[in-house]
Amino acid sequence: MFEAPTDVAAVLTLDLGILLGLLVMAGLLDRASAASRVLFGAVTATFILCYALWRWHDTLPRIEPGLDKLWPYLFFGFEMVAILYTLMSIVILVRFKDRSAEADREGARLAASGEWPAVDIFICTYNEPLDVVEKSIIPALAVDYPNVTVWVCDDTRRGWLKDFCEEVGANYLTRADNEGAKAGNLNNALRLTETRSNAPIILVLDADFAVAPNILKRAVGLFHDPRCAVVQTPQFFFNADPIQHNLMAADAWVDDQRIFFDVFQPAKDAWGCAFCVGTSFLVRRDRVNEMGGFPHDAICEDINLTYSLMRHGYRTHWLNERLSAGLSAEGLPEYITQRTRWCLGTIQVALLKHGPFRGPGYAMRERLHYLHGVLNWLCKPFIVLMLVAPSIYWFFDMPAFYADYLSFLRYGLPALLALWVYSGWVSGRRTLPLFMEVTHIMTALAITVTLVSAAIRPFGRPFKVTDKGGDRSVSTVRGRMAAGFGGIALLSAASIVWSFVSPVGATEISPLDYFNLIWAGVAMAFTFVAFLVCFERPRGAEEFAVDEPAEIQIGGATYDGTLTSLGMTTAHLRLRGDPDILVPGDALRVHVAPAGWIAARLTASADGTLAVGLEPDRRQRHSLILRLFTTEIDPIARTANLRVALRGLIHRCFQAA
Repeated sequence: MFEAPTDVAAVLTLDLGILLGLLVMAGLLDRASAASRVLFGAVTATFILCYALWRWHDTLPRIEPGLDKLWPYLFFGFEMVAILYTLMSIVILVRFKDRSAEADREGARLAASGEWPAVDIFICTYNEPLDVVEKSIIPALAVDYPNVTVWVCDDTRRGWLKDFCEEVGANYLTRADNEGAKAGNLNNALRLTETRSNAPIILVLDADFAVAPNILKRAVGLFHDPRCAVVQTPQFFFNADPIQHNLMAADAWVDDQRIFFDVFQPAKDAWGCAFCVGTSFLVRRDRVNEMGGFPHDAICEDINLTYSLMRHGYRTHWLNERLSAGLSAEGLPEYITQRTRWCLGTIQVALLKHGPFRGPGYAMRERLHYLHGVLNWLCKPFIVLMLVAPSIYWFFDMPAFYADYLSFLRYGLPALLALWVYSGWVSGRRTLPLFMEVTHIMTALAITVTLVSAAIRPFGRPFKVTDKGGDRSVSTVRGRMAAGFGGIALLSAASIVWSFVSPVGATEISPLDYFNLIWAGVAMAFTFVAFLVCFERPRGAEEFAVDEPAEIQIGGATYDGTLTSLGMTTAHLRLRGDPDILVPGDALRVHVAPAGWIAARLTASADGTLAVGLEPDRRQRHSLILRLFTTEIDPIARTANLRVALRGLIHRCFQAA
């Protein structure tokens, strides 16, 4: 039987009241307050626990033989994994640590004494082109620090890179093989520098990360704590990830790593369980030597390093400041490869005999935090099941859980609203409904396959480097991924059609049918957006918005203008005055501080705006690198804006059509 409209209206009114109450809490509570985090977290957890109890008591069939009876329990099991992860996250996020004041204090102490410890900078590179790796080498050489040595650790034995290092003044290291992947490369550098610089502190960089000039003066002081073996700074990116870019939302939607770096890592640091993330971190040489070098028995050497040090009583301190910026994965295959590598590496460390699950020397708090990290990956199969569950119901008459839409409105929607509002509040507006779900959907199937593979053979697979650089100037269709997401979207659409034309649907639609009908519509919407992401938009060279006076020389005349955007090889200018008519290809010069006069050619002009291609010499190129990549020019959104993100998504839909 159908519920009366008054019942539906009453439940929706209650849900609206809950939403308004949550929004009021979000507006009144201070996320920097521990008491506020406990209060809002407890309210959110209460809604989630009520939902979980309802699922257990009212939505599961009696356990009997048969696939149709086991399927709801399989779905429920993975759903409870996701709920456990969420509840653990809420507990973790009640604490938060900001070490900036500590960095101020200790930096001032070292500056007063002049006793800055020597630092070796290890730049790990594997097959990156020069236009990528130079963005790491040049800023490292320009670091503002009294005693620092830069070592370029080349794991592909490139003669041209050795020549480049000699030209700019960096030290070059290589080895005969690639044993141990990145960890092996670091151990080779550790061994070779012991007889040369042998600095007590090492800054590790990936080849695509440019450091701010003050990174060492901000970070080294945190080693005043004898328990501190690693100081980790967050990763920032100067380009949009492929999901942001392909949905035209880079200026309105925060990437998923921002939440990890800005929200979870400071919280984990407060619990003493922050961990190394592979680049832009400082580590004490003696602590690494104490362990016998950088560990290489798992493909994620970073978290393995943290937990190996943790076993010896040492910690990772998190300095949540923008002290470096790097190149995010530019294409979907690279993005997914990166995530599956992190997933596999996390599982591998969990399975090591000296790891946080099996090894001695860990506190229960440390083991639970690692469990939280593992659960993050174990949630992904639940996303896959959620997308296909309504289609399984309609075509095979197998409900994932037995509930009508009114019951879900009573128990499920309040939990969902609480989670959305709490997440936006505790993250400082770094999450968005729909967009965050799509981010997780994009990697869910690949990670699920990785988990299955890891259950069979967790070790022995090669380390896969995330490709960076290369030509991204043409549109690319990721056919297999598009077919997968498009197939699920079509299957969901077919489910909706089937609900009306099937013999059951033609006679009467039950409340359970309505519930799965709405569910199919939601799955269709999410997978359609994921389908759009698979059509990769072309990328040009990185170009950053600026607004400063500029001079342009055309022929023998100089004109004033405004520089509106600047990249390594491109720029846009608004011109004042009335120069002779220009055509694409004409030569000119642009004055850009601090590089000076740079040769350029006009590529396009319209309404007084010039697009030019820059032709800097080597010195000017290095000057542009320092200007663009070592300052806080930030082209990617720091907080989310739902209205602007939806506008970009709608534009993308019409563009795809």
